[in-house]
Amino acid sequence: MIDLKTIQRTLSQLEEERGIPREKVIEAIEYALAAAYKKDYGKKGQFIRAKFNLESGQAEFYQIKIAVEPNMLRLEEEESKEEELLKKTKTKEKEQNKDSDEEDALIRFNPEHHIMIDDAQKIKKDIKAGEEVVFSLETHDDYGRIAAQTAKQVIIQRIREAEKVSALEEYGKKQGEIINGIVQRVEYGNIFVDMGKTTGILSYDEQIRGERFKQGDRIQAFLFLVEDTPRGINLKLSRSHPKFLQKLFEMEVPEITTGVVEIKSIAREAGSRSKIAVVSHEDNIDPVGSCVGQRGVRVSTVMSELGGEKIDIIEWSADPVLFIEDALSPAKIRSVTIDKKENKAIIEVQEEQLSLAIGAGGQNVRLAAKLTGWKMDIRGVGGQKIIKSDEVVQNDPLKEESVDNDKVNNTDDTAQETTDDKETS
Repeated sequence: MIDLKTIQRTLSQLEEERGIPREKVIEAIEYALAAAYKKDYGKKGQFIRAKFNLESGQAEFYQIKIAVEPNMLRLEEEESKEEELLKKTKTKEKEQNKDSDEEDALIRFNPEHHIMIDDAQKIKKDIKAGEEVVFSLETHDDYGRIAAQTAKQVIIQRIREAEKVSALEEYGKKQGEIINGIVQRVEYGNIFVDMGKTTGILSYDEQIRGERFKQGDRIQAFLFLVEDTPRGINLKLSRSHPKFLQKLFEMEVPEITTGVVEIKSIAREAGSRSKIAVVSHEDNIDPVGSCVGQRGVRVSTVMSELGGEKIDIIEWSADPVLFIEDALSPAKIRSVTIDKKENKAIIEVQEEQLSLAIGAGGQNVRLAAKLTGWKMDIRGVGGQKIIKSDEVVQNDPLKEESVDNDKVNNTDDTAQETTDDKETS
């Protein structure tokens, strides 16, 4: 019935390629053999255990019973009354009566599951209540077609479970990190990424707009969720998540890795522009300069991975006025008035700086509000026009939404050049 060479070869292959321990697979085989034995030769209610010898291919079978004492058992004639009483008073007894836990622990005697302690001690003198008594069962070489099929199905199921546990352990540790993979296929806008032992999903909503990948391309993504579902493990990936940007900077900037420089907050519109606020925990380290790198090499590397996404790096400040002023760069701010009760900042700028403060499609004020956590009202000096950050919608070309031109002025070419110069300075 058992092909030892095939099993040994399978064990080695699963251990090397899938990382499934050999013991887990042998356990699955023993479980399958026990299930097959019980189906053909066992009795209802029996607990059967199998021991498989990989060298000889022989299997031994045992019935397991638990030694019990009389005070551990629930009397049959009192059983129905006790169960009814426990159902009605279960909550109250657990809160007020310490003996309720002991009553809940009483068990119904089953001759296939239990053996009285007096009888158990005739077999093993030093046995105690709650311990197992093992009885050898007759070995049968021929399990029949149905039993063999049952064993095969259980083996496949247990191997899949072992693969699942192995993958959960490995990728559970990697959740919140950047992973590498190869594009396996693209279906309905979703990208399936081969990660070695399993497949991750980069859904359309988690992609950077405008990026295109094809089968065989290498890809980096942020593993933000590892789910255990009835249909298998779901590894959800993202390239638009703000944490993806943070992890990329951690890879490029040693000062962030060591904790000298900290990323305090991120505001991101993936594929277009992002703002990050950084702070240094050492006086002699410039946090912005560390992230930009010599001649902008560090920030340029991150921008290249994101398909040219613009990145503004500003210094975080505990002073909300200074923080808001920097967050609205490259615009020059005339004054900032803080309303802590409404968590709102009223910003006043010169008329010629208004378009810079707002940004193309309202993007600059929108990102600044996300970065600082303050709602922002922007107005020109002496002007009646007020732009509210929470009323400026994101301009998404796929939804054909547009921003009211009376509220938002597009940034001109000169302003755009100024912004680009600041990024790499």
